[in-house]
Amino acid sequence: MENKEELPTIAPGLVDLQINGYSGYDFNQLPIPEEAISEAVRKLWEQGVTSFYPTVITNSGEAIQAAMETIARVCGQDAAAARGIAGIHLEGPFISPHDGVRGAHNRDYVRPPDWELFSRWQEASGGRIRIVTLSPEWPESVPFIERCVKHGITVSIGHTSATAEQIQDAVEAGARMSTHLGNGAHLMLPRHPNYIWEQLAQDRLWSCVIADGFHLPDQVLKVVLKVKGEQAMLVSDAVSLSGLPDGAYTTPVGGEVVLTPEGKLHLARNEQILAGSAQMLLWGIEHLTNRGLAELAEAWDMASVRPAGFMKLSAAVGLAAGAPADFVLYRRDGERIRLEQTYKSGELVFYGS
Repeated sequence: MENKEELPTIAPGLVDLQINGYSGYDFNQLPIPEEAISEAVRKLWEQGVTSFYPTVITNSGEAIQAAMETIARVCGQDAAAARGIAGIHLEGPFISPHDGVRGAHNRDYVRPPDWELFSRWQEASGGRIRIVTLSPEWPESVPFIERCVKHGITVSIGHTSATAEQIQDAVEAGARMSTHLGNGAHLMLPRHPNYIWEQLAQDRLWSCVIADGFHLPDQVLKVVLKVKGEQAMLVSDAVSLSGLPDGAYTTPVGGEVVLTPEGKLHLARNEQILAGSAQMLLWGIEHLTNRGLAELAEAWDMASVRPAGFMKLSAAVGLAAGAPADFVLYRRDGERIRLEQTYKSGELVFYGS
């Protein structure tokens, strides 16, 4: 009897709430070439990402404004980019100034929340800033969060050394998400209370995690998934070296870095210090499933319909009738997921070999 090849699986397109760059294209190395944004959108189709939020991190006011203007201009000129970019994620500069939690963000540009300044950036972006990561330790945080909520902007807590009370106040003001929970944190913390426990305990906070196998140990991922349930989401937080061959590189933020054959990106001078994430959402899905932390359907939801629903995107309905037809076809190849096709708004935009 003839054996017929098993058909590929169809699944909703992936939605990445936090991505700093991909395949050599960097959303934070100014000036951003306009073609870099357009090319990144198309390269991400190869990873099954049909919607994403280019992430602009802490920088000078002028640099952030320039980045916003460039992204807005590209979206106005490139229909594919406008469809793929669901919004902009502004990560900083309203974060903690303290070492450890600040991560790679430049201390010189960290500042308290400033609505007037933010409004200028939002105008430059054409109203595209949809997510703001901040630390609620600043006295100005609560009124700033309230104004963001009023204007339909999602506030996420990250790179913070806030007290439990400050986090509680931020949630009451309308903060709804935790940015890469467990990362951008001190190496040493009080047993309790601390800002990680508090964010886990806040029922109204959704948690984003980087599941590349390097940023968080499996035990932490397991706890977040158990505590947050359907409020747990995957992000890549990928930097521009993601998608490039392993080897030594020089970056504007980390300096001399190494991307290992195993997929870990670390500082050249110390392999214990990560230099960002170099893996995409598909990798995170593989890690969760291969390590037995989640079933494939749940892991896929964490990277697709959950973030879409959280951000109120039409793609949240997945493969239902009337959905925008953002979907992919893939096959399982042992522990790997082999992407075969990506469709955006019903159009075939990637066909694998």
